[in-house]
Amino acid sequence: MRMTVFDWVFPIVLLVMLAVVGVRTRRYGQSVAGFLAANRCAGRYLIALADARASIGLITLVWFFQVGYDAGFTSVWWGLIEGPAMIFLALTGWVAYRYRQTRALTLAQFLELRYSRNFRIFCGGLAFIAGLLNYGVFPGISARFLIHLMALPETFLFGGFTCDTYLCCMAMMLSTALFFIFLGGQVTVMVTDFLQGVFCNLVFAALTMYLLWKFPWSDLSTTLLSMPEGTTLVNPAPQSLKDEANFNPTYWMISAFTLFYTAKAWQGDQGYNASAATPHESKMANILNGWRFRVLMLLTLVVPLCIRCLLEHPNYAQSAAAMREAVSAIPATQVAELRTPVVLGMMIPAGLLGFVIAAMFGAYLGTDNAYLHSWGSILVQDVVMPIRQRLGFGDLTAKTHIRVIKCAIFAVACWGFYFSATFRSPDQRVAMYCTLSGALFFAGAGCVIIGGLYSRIGSTAAAWSGMAIGCAIPSIGMFAKEFSETWGAWDNASFAFRFLAWVDGFNGQVLTFFAMACAALMYTIVSYARPAHFDLDRLLHRGKYRVADDEEVAIAVDEKRTFWEKIGIDRNFTGWDRAITWITLSWPIAGTIMFIIGTPFLFTENPPTDEAWLGFWHGYIYFTLILGTSVVLWFTIGGFRDLRRMFVLLEKRHADASDDGTVRDEAAKHTAAQRKD
Repeated sequence: MRMTVFDWVFPIVLLVMLAVVGVRTRRYGQSVAGFLAANRCAGRYLIALADARASIGLITLVWFFQVGYDAGFTSVWWGLIEGPAMIFLALTGWVAYRYRQTRALTLAQFLELRYSRNFRIFCGGLAFIAGLLNYGVFPGISARFLIHLMALPETFLFGGFTCDTYLCCMAMMLSTALFFIFLGGQVTVMVTDFLQGVFCNLVFAALTMYLLWKFPWSDLSTTLLSMPEGTTLVNPAPQSLKDEANFNPTYWMISAFTLFYTAKAWQGDQGYNASAATPHESKMANILNGWRFRVLMLLTLVVPLCIRCLLEHPNYAQSAAAMREAVSAIPATQVAELRTPVVLGMMIPAGLLGFVIAAMFGAYLGTDNAYLHSWGSILVQDVVMPIRQRLGFGDLTAKTHIRVIKCAIFAVACWGFYFSATFRSPDQRVAMYCTLSGALFFAGAGCVIIGGLYSRIGSTAAAWSGMAIGCAIPSIGMFAKEFSETWGAWDNASFAFRFLAWVDGFNGQVLTFFAMACAALMYTIVSYARPAHFDLDRLLHRGKYRVADDEEVAIAVDEKRTFWEKIGIDRNFTGWDRAITWITLSWPIAGTIMFIIGTPFLFTENPPTDEAWLGFWHGYIYFTLILGTSVVLWFTIGGFRDLRRMFVLLEKRHADASDDGTVRDEAAKHTAAQRKD
């Protein structure tokens, strides 16, 4: 037990402050649109920072700590492959802008508007199932991380009873997340996620600075250069990474494609997709997303490398003895997952430890708030309500509707507790498990969304085909990897055994790419074979279908567009918006140029040496730290401005009772007519 009084105080103070703020937002979540999408009143900085906290939670830190420990700086270089995709997403507002134009509260509502009600119900159910499998490991992995970070005992006595720390910790964490969601829905989730994002970024910047001070670069360099032959943490040359099976160049190339293909497809933070005050604010938030992870991603690189230095460098042999002993006591299947919290909790001093624990708990809370809210809402909005409508039941009152959503959210939390309490940790890396389980939905949803928003010929038959094959391939992969003990008992000569063994040989990232490619190909073939003729103007509220709340500068279909408008910088951009865009894009543009120029040298007979790469990475760390900390301060100021504006808008915009995610009969009839092949 290494927690001091001060270390307990900081997490408690953070929770109390968030609770006070949450209670004050309660009245804004009384309408369905308010509970699900903050009544579409959020600004760009608020969305960017809050959504970052929802997207990158404690389990994602565990994921990237594993990447950093296994691949080190090589992951940074090959991660630059994502640069062109980031530039394209930012400039065009790819998917995000048009999705916000539909004014759909959930993705499946858009799918009903674009395809059919049956397809909405199917996709809502599939998204829910994929979400449950994906989310099921979140509470357990997060609880184990915090327990080992705080060095809590496995059991404790309470009222004469022996209690399991793991189960009690999960119950406390889930109860806290439910408390905030039930207060005011998406409004409370967004506000608290924003405040946690500000706090976490500042703490993570401070922790990064402390670790870089504690472990001199000379010691880090010695550790990085002393890796076994065939393993490197600094040289991204392909020949140096031949033994890296998971986080190699192929992983990052697939990741770049996934950024483009799955934009807004994964629904873990779906409340943010519909919360922007206007489509332009949604687009600007998408642009600013390029900055939001800089401090966070630097932390996930510095922490595991400093842990390597502590455990392996001779200068720290004496102080690291107890840490190595603690790591050796971790079950072999959980070492990659728990090494970081065990060592991190022992290597940072009291006081700072309390801040880190509070930030890690905030990271957990931000993601769990968003995920519980999303999956519970999807179950009700996209499965239960459409079925009720099909059976001829009348609309629910807003109060009853929200109560049903809360019941669904509570059920999802119970599932997360049960799944984490009874299932073992995945044998594969957390990153691979989360990618493959999520692909059950987004592998097919990507082509369905893109085709539905950007093509008039995308048909309902094509949507069904793409979703079917996109779901089938990850399902086979999940079975092959998670139930290998079952099929391993089959006849080794059987076709089924050999096929599953072949599938098991690929990691989750490769299987996901194969699923996405097959789904997109199937959607395209069927769309051209049986094209639809859909009215996108009505779906996107353009022209005569424009909505007053979304007033923006319109460009007529036959009006000549300038070069800048063609690449995405349209007439809604102010001078400051243009400046923000180019400042933000300077990072991925510079990274892309550097990658294009530098990568060919990796394939020459005399590529840059490990020592040369070390000098480059030394400068990269400090440049990113200074730049990232500056961006955190910039986003914090902008976020508090947006927070004030959101509350002003919430007071002005009176919620429409009919704006509850239901596709009314008139719209449904029009959509059905447009879908005729």
